[in-house]
Amino acid sequence: MLRLDNPVQYLSGVGPRRALELGRAGIQTVEDLLLYLPFRYEDRSRFLAVRSVRPGEAVTVRVEVRSKQLRRARTGLPIFRLVVADQSGELEALWFNQPYLDTAFQAGDQLILYGPVKLNPMAAGRLQMEAPQFEKLDRRDPQAATIHTGRIVPVYQRVGSLSSKLIRTLMHRMLGQIPAALGDPIPETVRRRQRLLPRVEALQRVHFPAPKSDLAELNHGRDPARRRLAFEEFFLLQVALALKRRGRRAEAKGAQLTVTPAVRARLRQVLPFRLTEAQKRVLREIKEDLVGSQPMNRLLQGDVGSGKTIVALLIMLIAAENGCQAALMVPTELLAEQHYRNLVRWLRATPYAPILLTGSQRKAEREANRKALASGAARIAVGTHALIQQGVEFRKLALVVVDEQHRFGVMQRADLVRKGYRPDVLVMTATPIPRSLAMTVYGDLDVSLLDQLPAGRQPIRTVLKSERSREEVYKFIERELKRGRQAYVVYPLVEESARVDLKAATAMADQLARRFKSFRVGLVHGRLKSEQRSATMLEFFAGSVQLLVCTTVIEVGVDVSNATVMVVEHASRFGLSQLHQLRGRIGRGTEGGTCILMMEPRLGREARARLEVMRETQDGFRIAERDLELRGPGDFIGTRQSGVPELKVVDVVRQRDLLEQAKREAFAWVDALPAEPALWRVLPPVQAIRRRWGERLRLAEMG
Repeated sequence: MLRLDNPVQYLSGVGPRRALELGRAGIQTVEDLLLYLPFRYEDRSRFLAVRSVRPGEAVTVRVEVRSKQLRRARTGLPIFRLVVADQSGELEALWFNQPYLDTAFQAGDQLILYGPVKLNPMAAGRLQMEAPQFEKLDRRDPQAATIHTGRIVPVYQRVGSLSSKLIRTLMHRMLGQIPAALGDPIPETVRRRQRLLPRVEALQRVHFPAPKSDLAELNHGRDPARRRLAFEEFFLLQVALALKRRGRRAEAKGAQLTVTPAVRARLRQVLPFRLTEAQKRVLREIKEDLVGSQPMNRLLQGDVGSGKTIVALLIMLIAAENGCQAALMVPTELLAEQHYRNLVRWLRATPYAPILLTGSQRKAEREANRKALASGAARIAVGTHALIQQGVEFRKLALVVVDEQHRFGVMQRADLVRKGYRPDVLVMTATPIPRSLAMTVYGDLDVSLLDQLPAGRQPIRTVLKSERSREEVYKFIERELKRGRQAYVVYPLVEESARVDLKAATAMADQLARRFKSFRVGLVHGRLKSEQRSATMLEFFAGSVQLLVCTTVIEVGVDVSNATVMVVEHASRFGLSQLHQLRGRIGRGTEGGTCILMMEPRLGREARARLEVMRETQDGFRIAERDLELRGPGDFIGTRQSGVPELKVVDVVRQRDLLEQAKREAFAWVDALPAEPALWRVLPPVQAIRRRWGERLRLAEMG
């Protein structure tokens, strides 16, 4: 009997070589192949009489073979030709470089052909089909169902050497072997309430739709079979998130913190400015988690410049005041170095000296910092993923703050848990995440929103400029620099590439240094040594470097209040959310700022429309929604690196209502489960989750 977890290699017609090609596309098991859905459908069920066929049409005809011929062109290319006919007339069918077909057909064979028709250039008025799809009809049962013609036919994206036709054949064969009593991962009560097809029926119909199915509904993904499978994928993901959430809430926290009057006095001591009402609200929400008995797992979402860093500082200080340790993890060394400098400045009046831990530190410094963490002498640490690498131990880790989690990977907490810590976790992101995507990626976290900018923050003007306006742009930069302000020029590449016509930061830094010779021009990119990068950034922070040429290494967290201008070269090559992040590096003082997006020559209408979104709004959520629509969720958050399961069926942009329904059903189902996690393993939804995403979602944490 065919099982869903059977390796695809052992299916008839696959074998080791094709299994390798399928594996590269993420298709490892029978279930993976079943969920490789058609990307469109063709109606090949309507038969035309040959005399009704017109050139330029793709048609289906039912014909009989009259004659065949295999010949070679002057180039030696084999050409196989059939003359076929029905009662109304005849036409030719040609196949190139397929000589084996000469043994496949005999005069009198009954065929169904599907393909485009054109006039034969060598015989006026004669019609021909080039390389049509074909099926031979069984002489004993000419009414038997066909696979590739005579029906609504699924069309699949090619996988390596596996054509759509071959995949269709494999799928038809496999669906015929699936038991009708195949288990359904959606509970029957949920299935009835949502009016969903049974799973086997949905799989049969999504691959081979019933006759007279609505072709438009099929091609827009609105048919009942596709809705059933999309709901299933949403439901299983939300069950996984709900189980992880429930499992974590059953954990005992590593350290329960308190917020006494003395702690509050310490917090007031370090505050560099008055908090916004949004910051106060968020701090209250986080404080309730910190003093609670269950570990905090919270997402702090705030647009660029909304003040997330000061929130992180205050809660880390609460942990330190309780005799515990706090760690701030960030995705880049540049951001770690900046946070470290800020923490040193803000904590100067306290007993707590933060430490910095990154991969490129000198060995002696890194070892000293590791010892300080292991002994508990260091209460507050900031660093990259080096903070959780092998060999780094904490004495009493109570709080982890992860900045820009979608870049970092959503499974870092599990690494800490395996080390024996059960800390409170705060995930921070300045990338506004559309609700549908947040529910998919962060559905197991509580959410706090910083939706207010600090007082005095001015709006940023965004303008689009072409190459013709370059000197005008440079004159504007020059005026701002003469006013004592600073500017960024951002490039997508570090070095010139022969394959892409993009200006590179290293080459343009020299050119700009000559153009702005009255000012100091600095260069920062990800390939610089840490010491060189830090030295340049310190000079920019201090104002001794006025114009910083850089790549997107400055995208997140860099805070220079005196910077009022940003020029983004080749702006159409960046995602909208990335442009929004970059733009957030300017106007962080009371001066406001100007972001200039440089457009390439002959920019297409769609690319221009994307950049117009940046000009029209500073609302990060609106920008993120548009970015998600254009780029898709995988590109938006970098799914392959983040630990987020790859979704095969759903469209998180266009199926938000279905996601909402699936989440409600999933969380209600999990809430009703028995208390003992060991009992969850045998439940069909959990078994299905383990088959699909077990390693990716670390479901061992769910019991």
